[in-house]
Parts: sequence; structure tokens; C-alpha cells
Amino acid sequence: MTHGLTDHFARILDAPVFGHLATVRKHGTVQVNPMWFEFDREAGVIRFTHTTKRAKFRNLQHDPRMTLEALDPESPFRYVEVRGRLTEVVPDPEGAFYVHLANRYGDPDAAAPADKADRVILVMQVEKVNGR
Repeated sequence: MTHGLTDHFARILDAPVFGHLATVRKHGTVQVNPMWFEFDREAGVIRFTHTTKRAKFRNLQHDPRMTLEALDPESPFRYVEVRGRLTEVVPDPEGAFYVHLANRYGDPDAAAPADKADRVILVMQVEKVNGR
């Protein structure tokens, strides 16, 4: 479930750092975008807020493989790479998870976004963790 997870890697994933999420487009090229995320070590998953109207969501419907990379906030030469698959899409029509992540990333006054009706929680099952 979390093969390769060390305390160091878990510390990076627990920090409110931006991750770079890679997915595969239908024609085979890779799309990478900065993303907010939350790591659930006990469940072995990473959750992201997203919408059903964007390319990354369509990419994952076609190919559920995804990779997240995040830098150590204390040393940019250290990082964690997490490989996994989309295993669940949870509707979030009130944007509650978006607000939760905004709070985690330093905005205690965040409100649900205008696109909240299209919001979902992408759940990535962690398959392999590595890095430096």
C-alpha cells in the first residue's frame, strides 16, 4: 500500500507543500500541474480537490495512473515521488474539501470556489514511494 514510505517522505507529504501531479493525456503525453493535496497515511491514499470540467479529470478517466512529486520545504534537493492510481472520485458539490485544503495551505478565511458544483475529491491509492 505505501511501499517505500519512510518517516522523511511522510514528513514531506504531511507538510502543506505544493505537489506536482502528473497524469497521462489520451494521446500519451504527460500533463503536470501544481496541486494542493492531503496525505492520509493510515488509509494509504492522497486526496486532491479538482473539478469534472478540466483536462486532468478527463486524463484520469482514460488512464488512472498518476504520480505526485513534492519538494522537501527544508531542502529543495530532497523530494518524494508517489506513484499510484485513481481509485475513487467523491462528489464535493459544496466545495468543502477545497475549503479544507485552502485552510491547510494557509487561508483560514477561504470560501468555496465559484465552480463548487463541479468539485470532486480525487483519491489516489499509493502504490510506490521513493525519492531522496
